[in-house]
Amino acid sequence: MNTKKIITHSGSAHKDDFLACCVLLASHPVPIERGEPTSKDLHDERIYVLDIGHEHKPELLNFDHHQFSKNSSPTCSLSLVLKHLGLYEDAKDFCEWLEPAEWLDCRGPKETAEWLGTPHDVITKLNSPIDMTLLRRFAAETWHEPGSAIWEIMRMIGEDLINYIQCLTQRLIFIEQHAELWPAELQNENNSKEFLFLPRTSPLPAEPSMGLGKFIQRKGLDKQVIGLVYPDRRGEGYGLSRHNDCLSLDFTRVANESDVHFAHARGFVAKTSALEKDRLKELMQMALLKLDSKPS
Repeated sequence: MNTKKIITHSGSAHKDDFLACCVLLASHPVPIERGEPTSKDLHDERIYVLDIGHEHKPELLNFDHHQFSKNSSPTCSLSLVLKHLGLYEDAKDFCEWLEPAEWLDCRGPKETAEWLGTPHDVITKLNSPIDMTLLRRFAAETWHEPGSAIWEIMRMIGEDLINYIQCLTQRLIFIEQHAELWPAELQNENNSKEFLFLPRTSPLPAEPSMGLGKFIQRKGLDKQVIGLVYPDRRGEGYGLSRHNDCLSLDFTRVANESDVHFAHARGFVAKTSALEKDRLKELMQMALLKLDSKPS
């Protein structure tokens, strides 16, 4: 059936209902109404009802969570829509902001801060003017339709989010097929540290370093991999960087090499025109701090 519209609550907008609408707009470019759904709306299989209506009935496109037990796992309208689209598990794995968003919506900032193990005021310190403007402008109107600025931005957000989730799945397969692990010659007790190398391919992915951290995490290599070597998306060479901000690597140590055209002053990243593996390995080894050196 052709979707007619999306309905969500009026009043203040929150990140979960806003993003739930965004995700749906990617495949259902219909108007958004902000107000109370009627009984007819709740029984119309062509109308999505989000974050309101006190029903979770995917077969009727009703996705509210406020009727759930207060002791149930934090779940918001975005969670329910992502589950309906078969994207939730990957989204929770790939989007580290999703679970905190669920907690904020269901438990509030105090309990969320406690769950994160951080002071309460950190939550408000991380508020973005981008979030505030988009939510305020979305809340200011009761009807958003194709062609309006907010509606178009929301569709872009939904398209980018879904594309990110779907593309990252394929990206991890690509990294599995092409990545190499190089030993990092540290003179420590087990010498088990490594660099992850991703070669240049044709065509080159738009974001060559995308997914490397997630790949390392999924492989259980977080404590093993200390540095990354990946194609530079802005040039012909490679980017060199720390993984998990490992202070054993300081790329200012290679800043004066003729084939290194950029090294950040804080030492966490560098860019080189070098293409040969042996030279790339040499640069990474040169950037390693000696055992008796103190990280900057």
